[in-house]
Amino acid sequence: MPKDNSIKSVLIIGSGPIVIGQACEFDYSGSQAARSIREEGIEVTLINSNPATIMTDKVVADNIFLKPLEPDSILEILDKHKIDAVLPTMGGQTGLNLCIKCDELGIWSDHGVKIIGVDIIAIEITENREAFRDLMIDIGIPMAPQ
Repeated sequence: MPKDNSIKSVLIIGSGPIVIGQACEFDYSGSQAARSIREEGIEVTLINSNPATIMTDKVVADNIFLKPLEPDSILEILDKHKIDAVLPTMGGQTGLNLCIKCDELGIWSDHGVKIIGVDIIAIEITENREAFRDLMIDIGIPMAPQ
């Protein structure tokens, strides 16, 4: 995929508190994404409600917000920083659900923020077990019986 030169600033949504059964892969992938994006000369803003992560270290992102992972926190960031794109896939289900919520509220479109790394339809299909199953059957991927 070619680089989109219109993107000068990216918001990365973290995964929040680590919960039982969730490993540290979201923190690692988020910190690596931030580093890669910064290497491209793009400003990185990060939101996470968990301060005990690598991704919230000052060397990882240009702007770090330790805020609840809620639409109001996203609005606060968008009011303070010119964000061109959001990368919700580094925050697991928490980031994806927040992305959907913000999309439903019109936050991304109202602020001219592109969703990168995934689109809303893909998130909705993967979050809906029946829709996901139907898609797998449609494209010929074997599924375990119900």
